[in-house]
Amino acid sequence: MFYNLPSILIVVVGSIFVVMQKYSLEQYLGAMKIAGKAFSFKMSKPEDIIEEIVEMADAARKGGLLSLEGKEVSNEFMSKGIQLLVDGHDPEVVRSLLTRDMKLTTSRHSAGASIFNAMGDVAPAMGMIGTLIGLVAMLANMDDPKAIGPAMAVALLTTLYGSVMANVVFLPIRDKLNLRASEEDLMQKLIIDGLLAIQAGQNPRIIESLLKTYLPPSKRGAEE
Repeated sequence: MFYNLPSILIVVVGSIFVVMQKYSLEQYLGAMKIAGKAFSFKMSKPEDIIEEIVEMADAARKGGLLSLEGKEVSNEFMSKGIQLLVDGHDPEVVRSLLTRDMKLTTSRHSAGASIFNAMGDVAPAMGMIGTLIGLVAMLANMDDPKAIGPAMAVALLTTLYGSVMANVVFLPIRDKLNLRASEEDLMQKLIIDGLLAIQAGQNPRIIESLLKTYLPPSKRGAEE
């Protein structure tokens, strides 16, 4: 009852091609890849990252920053930052490079989210286009009762498909990407502050207290 191939082609294929006209093929395929990672990628918990940073702060106070070389960590961004510390770069250089990396990551997530936002906007419009196509076909065949049914199905189902694709598929993916972007942005800011504190030689307990401000009050209290 709810299956109609012409309606599916109008909404799904039509939405894809309309959005692909707004962006390059590389951007479009990149958004699909980012969306896949948003649902499959498991981000480290902030509490675990704080614990790792405190352990590294202890090691750096005892053996210097060179003792962190080759240390295995769970976060790739933090691994890049540790290498910058080991290489002896100035704090301003470390902050600048890591902040630039963070902004580029946020930009990629934003680009992916904008593509799915565009698809969420286009899908209902394609549904309305399909509805008009179905109505035109229906009115053109009013003298043939057998042709009215299929044309009416196209007219109604394309609107249904457009609403479903926008509100069940495209816009939730956009929101998921925005959520992942905000989580990763917060995590990377935490890491930058932690690594710079290690480089400044601050006490591990002070570093721990500083980084716990990134946690929600409920988790912050439980950790304490």
